[in-house]
Amino acid sequence: MKKSTRRERFEKVAAKRTQKILDLLDILGNCSNRSNYEFADEDVRKMFSAIENKTKHIKASFGHAIDREEKNKFKF
Repeated sequence: MKKSTRRERFEKVAAKRTQKILDLLDILGNCSNRSNYEFADEDVRKMFSAIENKTKHIKASFGHAIDREEKNKFKF
């Protein structure tokens, strides 16, 4: 496969997936409405810690080959 075709495919796929993640973060943000939900500061810390850890892991995978960790489901 030509390099430009691989680049085009990356741009198409990565753009869609990035937008999907951003949209899902907006939806997660809806959970911050205390009129509809009850949560503790510790809950928020755990959520964003999990998100930040996964983001660091994925970011590192773009820089160099790393061992893939087993996918874990988030839970409180």
